[in-house]
Amino acid sequence: MLYFLGQLGESLSAFNVFRYITFRTAGAVVTALFFVFLFGPGMIAALRVRQGRGQPIREDGPQGHLLTKKGTPTMGGLMILAGAVISILLWSNLSNVYVWAVLFVTIGFGAIGLYDDYLKVTKMSHKGFSGWQRLLIEALIALIAGYVIASVTDPAIANQLMFPFIKGSGVPLSYAFYLFAAFIIVGAGNSVNFTDGLDGLAIVPVMVAAACFGLIAYLVGNANFAEYLFINNVPGTAELSVVCGALIGAGLGFLWFNAPPAQIFMGDTGSLALGGALGTIAVATKHELVLAIIGGLFVLETVSVIVQVLSFKLTGKRVFKMAPIHHHFEMMGWTESQVVIRFWIISFVLALIGLSSLKLR
Repeated sequence: MLYFLGQLGESLSAFNVFRYITFRTAGAVVTALFFVFLFGPGMIAALRVRQGRGQPIREDGPQGHLLTKKGTPTMGGLMILAGAVISILLWSNLSNVYVWAVLFVTIGFGAIGLYDDYLKVTKMSHKGFSGWQRLLIEALIALIAGYVIASVTDPAIANQLMFPFIKGSGVPLSYAFYLFAAFIIVGAGNSVNFTDGLDGLAIVPVMVAAACFGLIAYLVGNANFAEYLFINNVPGTAELSVVCGALIGAGLGFLWFNAPPAQIFMGDTGSLALGGALGTIAVATKHELVLAIIGGLFVLETVSVIVQVLSFKLTGKRVFKMAPIHHHFEMMGWTESQVVIRFWIISFVLALIGLSSLKLR
């Protein structure tokens, strides 16, 4: 909304600063951060009253969780979504289709997660509604977003799978691109969901990935930078830097309350929405494979679950003491803080590796 003040820049120089993506990205970070700081305590108090006993804790999980996490309210993703969405609407260019595609997925996945959290709290079970039903709804939302993104992207690359480190080298997927885009978006949403199991574990890697894709979106959306860095130019995607800034600001505000011992959990409301947003941004910027590197921690968590399930069904044996893999290390004797901080380190390293694709000629 404030972007349109920048359109007055030629006649009123005081508003010219609102035209700059860098300024609006910074504004989005600060706005989302202060929104969560300001309204977070009230939302936590309201959720605690309404949820009573808080989020159900898995009885087959680490026994320490039954004592330290019992009674903690969930649906903290509402704090993140409220701060991020308001900030995006305030600072973004609302005529940009990419922005609306990300918002569509973020709010849609957030609504799915909210309903799932609601069922868990009301039924006092860690199981929500049918996994297949949830995946089908997510896939429908992601397919629509993938179609919209492809329709506004340069036809020369719109339906192509682009490879990191190599400009102009892609595989034409034709209509299969929509399925591929949906797979990336749904996979990202559920990968972050798997990672969200310890205080602060998911939100920091999400912010790291958002920061990386904020930079990627800015560079990819600028023809001069894209040419210099030898990456594909996707006009219009630079505006997604503002979206990433809002996600970072809201994430920082949430971390204040989610730091151990957590006052609130983000729940599926936040994890599905944040993962879906990252996946959509990756699709829009044609950096889907780079997301698998930068978000490698999320991939690791997801693979650990898949391996565990397949191994148990095929052989009756478990590969890990418990899945997702962060619980495996807890069962091995690592403290929660050790798991979280070491996984943060892995996330930072993978982010640096992923960003290296921007300058390799």
